Amino acid sequence: MGSDCLKVTKYFLFLFNLLFFILGAVILGFGLWILLDKISFISFLQTSSESLKVGAYILTGVGAITMLMGFLGCLGAVNEIRCLLGLYITFLMLILLAQVAAGLLIYFQRDTVKKEMSTMIHELIQDYDPGREDKKNIQDAWDYVQRKLFCCGWTSPENWTENVIIRNKSLTSYPCSCSNGTADSGFCDILANGTVSVADWPVHSKGCMNNVESWLQDNLGIILGVCTGVAVIELLGMVLAISLCKNIHREDYTKVPK
Repeated sequence: MGSDCLKVTKYFLFLFNLLFFILGAVILGFGLWILLDKISFISFLQTSSESLKVGAYILTGVGAITMLMGFLGCLGAVNEIRCLLGLYITFLMLILLAQVAAGLLIYFQRDTVKKEMSTMIHELIQDYDPGREDKKNIQDAWDYVQRKLFCCGWTSPENWTENVIIRNKSLTSYPCSCSNGTADSGFCDILANGTVSVADWPVHSKGCMNNVESWLQDNLGIILGVCTGVAVIELLGMVLAISLCKNIHREDYTKVPK
């Protein structure tokens, strides 16, 4: 390989690793988002699905190591340091395997996550109590879901009839976050004479299940798409790094790490 081809390979590898570093930061962000988000749908997944937690930890670790490897790859390419390039290639292979494992875990567990989330939300609705501080974060997250998606309950507002407090009040209370006219949390009271039914509640008529599952599908698709893109860049980076590493050796046998 001529010196001009070697330079082209070197700077292409540098550009690949710069993009690699940026996408590693995106993967790290996805992992931290899943682990730390406390006010949206994802907080339910943290609570209900161990497989998603494992996938999130893997994504976080892969993202952090990917950023480090991107930096080392840039440094090794620009300075033609063979030992750094060899280390880079080795760790890149390990990152690729871990990334594939995390992606497959999240993808194949998506139906299980949906079932676990459905069970957990039904239990949340049954035990919902504004006075419970130990459940405040997850109850606030569910109120946020109902307000933002303009929905009520999991499959329908009828799910809230399973709540102990509402049942004890003979359905004269309803969840405020389901209401068309308020953004409050907790329970609101309805003034009515005689028997009260769910039809008398001033709440949204549709459940949240379809919208939440669509949101979950869309966001998992984005995460898997980014992981696939990074995997392609990783493979190309490995090919360039191997080529550069071999030809540095051929160009100058006396060259040592600078």
